[in-house]
Formats: sequence, C-alpha cells, structure tokens
Amino acid sequence: MDKYIINGGNRLFGRVKVQTAKNSVLPILAAAVLTDKEVRVLGAPRISDVKSMVNILGCLGCATEYDGEDIVVDASCADCCEIPRALAHELRSSVFLLGPLIARFGRAKIAYPGGCDIGLRPVDLHLSGLKRLGVRIREKNGYILCDCKGLKGNEIMLDCPSVGATENIMLAAVGADGETIIKNAAREPEIEDLQKFLNGIGAEVSGAGSGTIRINGVKTLGGGAFRPMADRIEAGTFLIAAAMCGGEIVTEGISGENISSLLHKLRENGCKIRSKNDKIFLSREDALVSVKSVETQPYPGFPTDLQAQMTALCCICRGQSMVTENLFETRFKYVPELCKMGADVTVAGRTAFVRGREGFNGATVVACDLRGGAALVLAALAANGRSEVLDVSHIDRGYGMFEYKLRSLGADIVRAAV
Repeated sequence: MDKYIINGGNRLFGRVKVQTAKNSVLPILAAAVLTDKEVRVLGAPRISDVKSMVNILGCLGCATEYDGEDIVVDASCADCCEIPRALAHELRSSVFLLGPLIARFGRAKIAYPGGCDIGLRPVDLHLSGLKRLGVRIREKNGYILCDCKGLKGNEIMLDCPSVGATENIMLAAVGADGETIIKNAAREPEIEDLQKFLNGIGAEVSGAGSGTIRINGVKTLGGGAFRPMADRIEAGTFLIAAAMCGGEIVTEGISGENISSLLHKLRENGCKIRSKNDKIFLSREDALVSVKSVETQPYPGFPTDLQAQMTALCCICRGQSMVTENLFETRFKYVPELCKMGADVTVAGRTAFVRGREGFNGATVVACDLRGGAALVLAALAANGRSEVLDVSHIDRGYGMFEYKLRSLGADIVRAAV
C-alpha cells in the first residue's frame, strides 16, 4: 500500500497533457469482445481500472497485450462467458461486458460489479434494457445469469439517462436483429466516442450525444485502431488544482466545451480562463471567491466526478457555498478527512454546506474512493505544511502518473510505501 507525501504551498505553472478518458476506454475495451478481429486502443492510460479490464478480457479467453502506449485485443479465441467474482468486484465497468458477451455468444454470467463505494449504483436499468432486447435474466448466489436465443431490436425508454445503461444497451443492440431506439439516453461525450469506435468497426449507430440513439444491428464487425477522447475529469482535476494553489497552467488535449460547466464555476471563483481548440488556459492570482451553489447533474451539467474536487476548492474560498450531489447517495465520505485539514463543512443528506476559510493545514488523511482521494491531494497541495494521503490505490484507478504530472507543474509530492 502506497501513500503520497505532500509539502503544500507551491503555486503551479506549466503544461499538462491529458490522458485518454477512463470512461471512454473501458467501454471500448469491452466492445472489443463483439468482434473476432484485432482491436487496438491507442494511448490507453496506465491506470488500475484499465489493467483490471484487460485482466477480465484475458479471463474470457481474449489475447491482450500492451504495445507501447496502446492496448491490443484479439477476441477471436474468446471461449468463456463468465466473469469471476474477484475481478467483477474490482471494477464497476465489468458490467459493460454483459452486452457484448450476449451479442456475440448469446449468454453471460457476471457477479455483481464493484468499484468505489459511493452509494447504490444499481444495474436495474442495464438489465431492463437487455430484457427489452429479448434477454432472459436470472439472479443466483450473487451472480447475474443472462441467455438469449437471438437479440431483437426494440424501443427502450430509460427511466433516467444512465451512462452505463446507455452504453451497455448500445453494445448489445449492435448484434441484434433490426433497429433499437434508446430514448432518454445519456448524452456524455464518452458515449459519442463509443459510437465513433463502433461505427469504425462496422456498426450502424447514430444519435449519440442526443437524447435518442438509434442502432441498426449488423451480422459481423471488423477490427481497427481507435484513439479515445481525452479525459475531461483529469483535465478538470488539474484545473481545480491550479485554481486552489494559484499560478497558471495549460491542459492539452481537451476542448473547453466538454467541461464548460466547470469552467463557468471557476470563472465565478475568480479564475481567468480561455480555451482554444484542445487547450485550456487557467490563471489565478487574486483571492478565491465562493460560488453560492454547485449541483451535480447529468451531462452537460456539473459532473459528479468533479464534485469532491470542487468542494475542496470551496473550502478555501471567501464566503459560503452549497454543494449538492444529485447522482450518488454517499459521495461525501471524504468530507471528514477534509475537516482534519481545517475545512468547515457540514453534510446534511445530499448537500454539503461549506464555510470558506483562509486555507488548509497539513494532516494525515485517508483516500476512501477515487475522486474523493483526488480532492484530498488537491487540499494537501494547497495546505500549509506537510500532509500524507494514505491508500492511494483508489486514486490509481483513474489517474495515471498523477504525482509525476503534478511535480512537472511545481508541486512537492512524492509517492512512498507505507
């Protein structure tokens, strides 16, 4: 188990290249099971969630290898439709494999997926959508068992615009007979990215990015190479870090349009921001000013995956803020750790009431989940004195070379064994 040792107080300057998006790479890797041709995912991030997905693909019989910065998947020899409990518990996104396995083999067995403990993330929408395509689903001893004699296209109305359910249904419907229409679909950019990949290997998908997605099933799919979009959550994390520490940074690889809700809030905080093509420039010299309210919403609203980092920023702004988490029930587990560093935050239900203070004090804190762990790192970077952030394996799930990138911007952060 590793930890970060951080001496806070350094301002951040420089450029940081944003990794490819975890939330795009994972469903694309799952989609590789749909074809018996080779798929190459270009520039895949070296993060533990991606490694877990590669391990799962290997258990299914796929040949996988890292070729420099790329991951190569050959599912032609895939001969297993069961995802072991231990691997499913490592990775929430293991559920994405239900659609591809059913589409290609007509069956799948998976233990209930794991991931960060941020509240209930039921797979009901995934399963109800698959049932509409003709899948028979049973639950037994903690496993989901699916089988189907032939997927049939259908119209599916999602009760809420779930990203995972939208993507899983897309992946299954690619192999269905006829047209599938997903209504109230999630609109995240990563879903558009999945559409681009699928169409690149021969699928017929349209409408991603809107509330209605249409999929015409095809008989066979080819292979190919694809570079996923840059990670808007990683970019947002670095921009919030610079806002908290002061200085001037440039993120490279992501369009400002993809995180416009964050940029709007950071401007309210007093940051100067401009974006051009795939670069976002942020500088912060004056004292931070609080924003009255931050509410997480489905895209294009404020991302839930940036809520913890934004709350950390609110803690050192002049004034008071309310941060409301509308998507997950227990995504404030990091708050007691922030309070160890001097934050003044009270949580009531889904809302955190933040009273801004001049700064954080160094302390030893524990990362409880991926984004909450990142928020603690940002707080430590902005703190007076020395901090230790323990259990950084949570952070490794989504941020590759995190400490190296922060050091390149001038942060005093090292990784050490506990």
